[in-house]
Amino acid sequence: MRQITLGGTGITVPQNAFGALPIQRVGTEEAVRILRAAYDGGMRFFDTARAYTDSEEKLGAAFGDMPDEAVHVSSKTMSRDPERIREELDTTLSNLRRDYLDLYQLHCVDRCYRPGDGTGVYEALLEAKESGRVRHIGVTAHKIGVAEECVDSGLYETMQFPFSYLSGECEVALVERCREAGMGFIAMKGLAGGLIRRSDAAMAFIRQFDNVLPIWGIQRASELEEWLSFFDEAPDMTPELEAFVESERRELAGDFCRGCGYCMPCPQGIVINSCARMSLMIRRAPSESWLSEEWQREMAKIETCVECRQCASRCPYELDTPALLRRNLEDYRKVLAGEVSVD
Repeated sequence: MRQITLGGTGITVPQNAFGALPIQRVGTEEAVRILRAAYDGGMRFFDTARAYTDSEEKLGAAFGDMPDEAVHVSSKTMSRDPERIREELDTTLSNLRRDYLDLYQLHCVDRCYRPGDGTGVYEALLEAKESGRVRHIGVTAHKIGVAEECVDSGLYETMQFPFSYLSGECEVALVERCREAGMGFIAMKGLAGGLIRRSDAAMAFIRQFDNVLPIWGIQRASELEEWLSFFDEAPDMTPELEAFVESERRELAGDFCRGCGYCMPCPQGIVINSCARMSLMIRRAPSESWLSEEWQREMAKIETCVECRQCASRCPYELDTPALLRRNLEDYRKVLAGEVSVD
């Protein structure tokens, strides 16, 4: 397994890392078992966030009795208030049972925060670094223009951005931009929010970039086993995998919901991050449960949409979410009526 160094941070770890958002969905005992198995299997970089409910606490339960240098841990803050950033960092370090964070990231930024911009945000991060409680400062983004501005600013040491074999030329260019700037690149959503189903193809794509660290979202032992198997034999991009990836790109071309949930909550109670990609889920992750009475009721809520467009304004991918919901409802009803096959 190739070792990746995140830009100029000096953080060097295997190119196979753990995204800890999904472990908030399992109990603490199971989460600790998965996290320790990931460590035993070779993973050394674990990414979480204050916004991921109890994910930090579970990482603390798994690794709190280890020396801080045994694992590299990164977390994030959604706050844009200096005092709140300081408070959240205190909470994060307490949850993780650590004296310092290897990497602290501004979470899902919609602008590049700079010294002297009047917000005090960057100054709060710099203060945390100078105090030794944070080793490195990073940023996460979903909009390419914002990401490019952050890279060009030279203020941040890492960039976390969605990157998978469904990414386009501008995302590949962003990876190279980070390389040229000496900035680490952390790939989130390497499985495109669950739409990518083949881990070997996902890993083979990422392995083409020797400066990209993928953080795979893992919540089941069976999922972890797949990623750990690549420590023994990491997949390369073969002609067969290239053909598969190209077919995937053709099928998923255009706008689609990644299921990140930043659009929520909906004032009408619509489960947007599931309903807006139902057409893809019933085809790519087939399950009878998608056609249950419960999900039929959830999908029917789309009819109550009042076009407030709060969801569209929050979408980091700038999707026309109400239109996407309507298209998914129309297709869903065709499936229910037997007019469209999902086999």
